[in-house]
Amino acid sequence: MSEVYHIPALLSETVDGLNISPSGTYVDVTFGGGGHSGAILKRLSAEGRLFSFDQDEDAYTSVSSRTDAPFAHAPNWQFVHGNFRYVKNFMDYYGVPAYRADLPGSGIDGLLADLGVSFHHFDEAERGFSFRFDGPLDMRMNRTGGKTAADILNTYSEEDLARVLFLYGELKNSRQLARKIVRLRANKPFETTRDLTAVIAPDEQVESRFKKDLARLFQAIRMEVNDETQALEQMLEGAKQLLKPGGRIAVLTYHSLEDRIVKNFLRSGNTEGRIDKDFYGNVLTPFRLVNRQVIVASDDEVERNPRARSAKLRIAEKLESYK
Repeated sequence: MSEVYHIPALLSETVDGLNISPSGTYVDVTFGGGGHSGAILKRLSAEGRLFSFDQDEDAYTSVSSRTDAPFAHAPNWQFVHGNFRYVKNFMDYYGVPAYRADLPGSGIDGLLADLGVSFHHFDEAERGFSFRFDGPLDMRMNRTGGKTAADILNTYSEEDLARVLFLYGELKNSRQLARKIVRLRANKPFETTRDLTAVIAPDEQVESRFKKDLARLFQAIRMEVNDETQALEQMLEGAKQLLKPGGRIAVLTYHSLEDRIVKNFLRSGNTEGRIDKDFYGNVLTPFRLVNRQVIVASDDEVERNPRARSAKLRIAEKLESYK
């Protein structure tokens, strides 16, 4: 396992953006290496509560084994091993149902989501997330079930592969690449990351000119494996129902597709970006944007953590008037 599980981007900006109340109830739907959760927990009093989600069992194992972790002796912290798409259901299970004005104890004061893939996943060859290493084509965030990257590459039709590569990887030559995948698997099934890399970079040495397209190719397959777009949309809808009036949501995105979904949702209350109005022409939205301009990492942070370069932070507050 990597020595550094994950370095969170825009840590202070994200946690500050939640405007934390020491006695409030908060949810971090992407625990990862525990950076954001640890910072939130430090700001909570004994009356405050924090629920941290991660579908990868390695996340909890990595942090819980450290005696210096802020979670070691925190009775007001709960780790939830599950997909954040079910955040509303899980919170109901833990006694925090969706917000209702007439229901004491319902609702949460803030939710944080860092949609970046942890360093651990990129740096562990056996997880299959990166073209930098040769390993099995897995790419599952939760390895207890579901289809792997190899399953997709070996069974999807050419048309479906082209759709995945175009939609999630924004690869303009998606049809050409899909055709090549089908041709290659006819001779030998896809089994390793090297097999997938060969679709774009056939030589053993990956030249720099191939790296951008390879990153998009791997991203597309990973997003399909983990159903990331649909999971994000479900999580956002759950967050809208869970948040109390005045509660905040802070979301870090790392590529244009997920950023567009988040931007639409925080502006309009739906992922399509559809603007609804009342009889008088007033815009009906559940949120007030805290930052109208997206927040990005400073040059100093990017120098310390190059992976923060593509991070975009959006923060919104649930309106008191929204029912």
